[in-house]
Amino acid sequence: MAVPNPDRDLAAWMTTYGPGLRRYFSRRANDADVDDLVQEVFMRLQSAQLSAPIDNVERYLFTAARNALISRHRRQKARSAMLHDEFEEGLEIADQRSPERIVIGQQEYRRVLEAIQNLPPRAREAFQYHRFENLTYQAIAQRMGISKEAVKELMHRALVRIAEEMEPGL
Repeated sequence: MAVPNPDRDLAAWMTTYGPGLRRYFSRRANDADVDDLVQEVFMRLQSAQLSAPIDNVERYLFTAARNALISRHRRQKARSAMLHDEFEEGLEIADQRSPERIVIGQQEYRRVLEAIQNLPPRAREAFQYHRFENLTYQAIAQRMGISKEAVKELMHRALVRIAEEMEPGL
């Protein structure tokens, strides 16, 4: 497709390819970023100094979309690294191996083990399969002879019960 009138073609391309770009971005980015990324692709296209006509508009747009994702990822990574460095500068690192911390850690470990042992047998079994044997809910369901939804419910109950037992003051 030639580019005799970029403004007219851009509007047509937005109508034709906008929904596809939204689907593309919705699978690869946060929902809040989708419209911004689509707009970025069309703004890049509008500001591009094209010396030759675009033969395959769809390929051109989705290549631009991929590049927009890469650019956004790089910006976010750089921003995150900068924020991380600023946070660490103001943070004092405590002695991580003090006798007090070791005892506290051992006590917490015993409390967690006790909380797991206090779970109802089926919930404990599902919890152990998932957390210690790294089985998926589907694999646990097959092993226990129950549905995947039942495994989800058992895991939910187990996690709630463990969290309740781990609350301070209990």
